[in-house]
Amino acid sequence: MSTQLSYISGTSTKPLLGITIGDMLDDTAARFPHHDALIVHYQDIRFTYHQFKAVVDDCAQAFLTLGVQKGDRVGIWSPNRYEWTVTQFATAKIGAILVNINPSYRLHELEYALKQSECSTLVSADTFKTSRFTDMLYALAPELEDCPKGHLNAIKVPQLRTLICLSEDDHPGMWRWDDFLQESSKSTPEALAARQSSLAFDEAINIQYTSGTTGFPKGATLSHHNILNNGYFVAELMNFTEKDRLVIPVPLYHCFGMVMGNLGCVTHGATMVYPSEGFDAASTLAAVEREKATGIFGVPTMFIAELDLPNFDQYDLTSLRTGIMAGSPCPIEVMKKVQSLMHVSEMEIAYGMTETSPVSTQTRVGTPLEKQVSTVGQIHPHLEVKIIDPETGRTVPRGIPGELCTRGYSVMLGYWNNETATRNAIDKARWMHTGDLATMDEEGYVKIVGRIKDMIIRGGENIYPREIEEFLYTHPKISDVQVIGVPDAKYVEAVMAWIRVKEGETLTVEEVQAYCQGQIAHYKIPQYVRFTDGFPMTVTGKIRKVEMREQSIAELGLEGAAGIKTA
Repeated sequence: MSTQLSYISGTSTKPLLGITIGDMLDDTAARFPHHDALIVHYQDIRFTYHQFKAVVDDCAQAFLTLGVQKGDRVGIWSPNRYEWTVTQFATAKIGAILVNINPSYRLHELEYALKQSECSTLVSADTFKTSRFTDMLYALAPELEDCPKGHLNAIKVPQLRTLICLSEDDHPGMWRWDDFLQESSKSTPEALAARQSSLAFDEAINIQYTSGTTGFPKGATLSHHNILNNGYFVAELMNFTEKDRLVIPVPLYHCFGMVMGNLGCVTHGATMVYPSEGFDAASTLAAVEREKATGIFGVPTMFIAELDLPNFDQYDLTSLRTGIMAGSPCPIEVMKKVQSLMHVSEMEIAYGMTETSPVSTQTRVGTPLEKQVSTVGQIHPHLEVKIIDPETGRTVPRGIPGELCTRGYSVMLGYWNNETATRNAIDKARWMHTGDLATMDEEGYVKIVGRIKDMIIRGGENIYPREIEEFLYTHPKISDVQVIGVPDAKYVEAVMAWIRVKEGETLTVEEVQAYCQGQIAHYKIPQYVRFTDGFPMTVTGKIRKVEMREQSIAELGLEGAAGIKTA
């Protein structure tokens, strides 16, 4: 056993950025005025940095006209659109705190987010997929029907005053986006400059609700310093320059889109490309081909969908060089296909969480293939990571699993209006406790082996689902797999695999178990196998294993075993 402890700190020859997001945009626009900044295919938008800054400034001045103060919360409830990104940078310029609201939220969740963050202003899409946002807003605040724009006084959401709708149609009580932008003329560039110069980079600028699997979401509160630096260093490790063009099919409301994507590009003068409102595999690859993109982001399920397209071979992806796969554990076999078939030779894996802005570790270009595809990389610049025994809090030796903790500039300010949850997550030494189980090797590479809550304990044996998943991915007929623990009367827990079979293939439970025989320890072989077309998951691609477990207990009739009390 190693005597070296699982602790490491990230060094860098590049200093942290000590400026606000608004000042960063101004600097980039001055350096690269004629470079493409933002391309949104389905909206027919193509802004240079000069044009993008002009629209952002108009939006910021319009917010000033409407009376938005520094520290006010401005919500955005929309899929990926150019207005989302304009709002992101405009709120940063005036010191308003952008509240990201998941486009898949329904009425109850929307009400919670608006009230908990005390939003005074909301920018909202009209519709997306089956969601009719405007109808939900009238249901939540029927007072909109009769109120002047900007003067809402609603019983259910008392702080909300102003609604801006991303629709060409007029809706009572709401601003149309284009009319809202016209209000910029009632403010001045001097007023915007005065507000912008009054801001400090350590101030809160963003609230992101974490998609907890239990209880109400918590609002991770992030500063300019948190997210600007994280976006910058993610792109630095990808060797980004102003010549890079990044396709961003991941949702903007999440850190992956707005921080790693948007801020990664803007800190380097690179180009942001949004292929569609919500993820669409064909649109994503078409955008790569059309824009000769050099980079692509995605969660594993997105890359699986792209690789599974019947006409995949018809897309010219040879311009691709780099990208990031993150958001949930990255299957080794999928990673290998992305590197070879999609030409992303420098594909990297990043690991993190919303509360850490988000990235704490990332694989590097030029590291051995085995490290690239089987770990989440090494510590990020200017950050610290340690792995502790969850029971004692002591740092464990290298190679021993424990809870991953991280510290540094990236750790959130706290959960919005929730001191108890903040204290539970961030200890007195400012370590963020992730709840993830990990190991660290002699070279400092980190491997995520599961969630503390996901670990299966079968007859006293600790089983990490990730290990079984990685093995099953090597089966030629398996496209995707998730492993969970289900109740068992004899062993307390049993192993179950949910498997998605490749198109045109058939597979039996017996075949799966026979494939495992002699290859993995007998107690890790799935006792139960369920064949499925998909997995319950959040919009950001995180698998909801709690939901899978509940479904499986009901389908297998394991309620009796689930009721057995354990010590």
